[in-house]
Parts: sequence; structure tokens; C-alpha cells
Amino acid sequence: MPGIGNDVVALHAINVDRTIQYRFYSKIIVNSEKLIYDQSLASFLPFEHFVWLAWSIKESAYKCLQRYQHDLVFSPSNTLIKQVQLPESRYESTTEGIGFDGVSVCKAVVNSGHHQLFSRSIITKDYIFSVVNDTDVFSKTCWNIKKIGSNDREEQSMAVREMLLHKLHELYPADQFKIEKSLFGFPVLLKNSTEADFPVSFAHHDHYAGYAFVPDN
Repeated sequence: MPGIGNDVVALHAINVDRTIQYRFYSKIIVNSEKLIYDQSLASFLPFEHFVWLAWSIKESAYKCLQRYQHDLVFSPSNTLIKQVQLPESRYESTTEGIGFDGVSVCKAVVNSGHHQLFSRSIITKDYIFSVVNDTDVFSKTCWNIKKIGSNDREEQSMAVREMLLHKLHELYPADQFKIEKSLFGFPVLLKNSTEADFPVSFAHHDHYAGYAFVPDN
């Protein structure tokens, strides 16, 4: 079964002054990642956005791995971004797709323990949305990011589940789907009362919610 993880950061909800303080950002990025920013990204991306880009990639990587390593502890400083390829344009308007062809994304390679993972991130003026996979092939990855009406956690959770179920019914009109939560906190998708052969990942922050999954054949 493939791995998948995603995350979203609503940029208007971050504290810029706090983010750019060393005592804060050093808990998210390490010196080698700061060097990548200084040498390659500083002219393209504000530093506070890079910090939260790193967070979204690392949170996505954690979700990708935690499904199979149930005792995994989220540690941003132990999840290392090794390579970053900038998008062609800073602000992408696409909010849904299968794969990322034709979408302006930031690509990165991430190491977590002995695992090498790969990410695609959409950066807009409003949010950063990341998807992490255990392969560098994203052609079948279904994803969606949407602005929702509430930042209440329960309503966020309901909204992103409704988004996913709507998409699944489009793809598999003859099947019935249900979403449950595992004992370890990640979502479990049931297809016709049996656990589906593909994982799903949810994310929400403030007024944004999104999902990612790689459907079976």
C-alpha cells in the first residue's frame, strides 16, 4: 500500500514576528535548511513563508509514515528537507487535480530516518498546501484544497470528509464509502465495509481544508 500525507497552513493565521525569531523557527528548520533558503529561495519567498512551507512538508511526511510506524513521534528537526525546486510562479490558483502536471508547485526531497520521501507544495498568498508521497511519481495523486466557512475544528473535520466522499462517489459511483478514525488518529477509509487498498490524508487549518489520496486501480 502506498503512503500519502498532506498539510495546509493558512498564511493569514500565522504570527510573522514570532515565526522569524530564531527560538521559534529553529524548532522547525535546521541550519542546512536555512542555508538552502539563503542560497536559493530568499529572492523568491519571504522567510516566514519558507518556515511554514517546511512545516507543511514535514507534517505531511509524518502523516505519510505514521500510518505504518504507529509509535512515530513528530520531530520537525529530525525530518530534513534535502532539495528544493522552486515553482515557476509564486501564486498558483488551481485548487483540485489528479497529479500536478500543469500546476506550479514547489518540489522537495525529504529524509526522515532511513526513508526518502517526495513532496509537492502549492504556494499562494493565502495558504501553503503540501502533499508527500513515498515515490516521486504523483501522476495518480488526487488532491483538493478548499476554503470553508468555519475554523471550528469539528466543522473543519466534517467539511474535509464531505469533500473526500464527494470525490470518491465521482470516481466509484457503484461503491459505498465510510471514513473512520484509527486508534492512532489517522483516517481509515472503508470501501463497501472493507478497508480500502489506498490510504487517505486530511488537513485543515483556519478556513482551509484539503485531502490527498492515490486511488486503487
